[in-house]
Amino acid sequence: MPQSFSITDIGRRREMNQDFIFSSDLPLGSLSCLYLVADGMGGHQAGELASKYTAETVVDYVAQVEEEDPEALLRDACKVANTRIRMMAARHREYYGMGTTLVGCTVCGDSLLVFNIGDSRLYVYKEDLKQITVDHSLVEEMVMAGTLSRKQARVHPERNVITRAVGVEDRVRVDFFRVPLDECGLVLICSDGLTTMIEDEEIAKILAKDLTLEEKATDLVKRANEAGGSDNISVILVDTSRVLNGIDPSL
Repeated sequence: MPQSFSITDIGRRREMNQDFIFSSDLPLGSLSCLYLVADGMGGHQAGELASKYTAETVVDYVAQVEEEDPEALLRDACKVANTRIRMMAARHREYYGMGTTLVGCTVCGDSLLVFNIGDSRLYVYKEDLKQITVDHSLVEEMVMAGTLSRKQARVHPERNVITRAVGVEDRVRVDFFRVPLDECGLVLICSDGLTTMIEDEEIAKILAKDLTLEEKATDLVKRANEAGGSDNISVILVDTSRVLNGIDPSL
């Protein structure tokens, strides 16, 4: 059973927090655990509602539907959330354009199952920091095409343009990744309010410190705010080493 700590912060420049996080170290339905970060978008309260409703829909679906294949279960949960967000936006004019990113993971035997839609990210940290998810964003497509460098992407004027999100199209595409648990160590799930403010190198230095999960997560949020805090900041840290060692985090 893993052990985790989660935190979300409004940042320094936003009037509301449109991020939503969910963490469960305990089994949920057929899953051994579940961790989610959603970063909403849309005017008024649409972004806040989209992220919260999407995460809650996925959690409820996972808890209620009997499906032995975790990837199929999570894919279907995201499809249901997408349909419901689309219906809500169609019924209420003030919610037009609402949507949200979604990134999460669960432990499946000796591997970590990761899924994402949008540009919220999941990293693993053992000896170094490794990004597992691939951003669904305009600048990421340019980087992959070789027309933009990683350094240029961080300051590109269209760096916040995402190419996939829950609720923006009739069909939602979800990417899945599997990572062996012995390569994971510490898992970081976060919204772009963290990664647009501080470089991966600084994130790695904080994760390498001899601190508790709470202290590391709090330090990451603090540094993002010190760097400007231009967006909401959400962080979930998961210690997967306890799974491999068979340690019950409640002890």
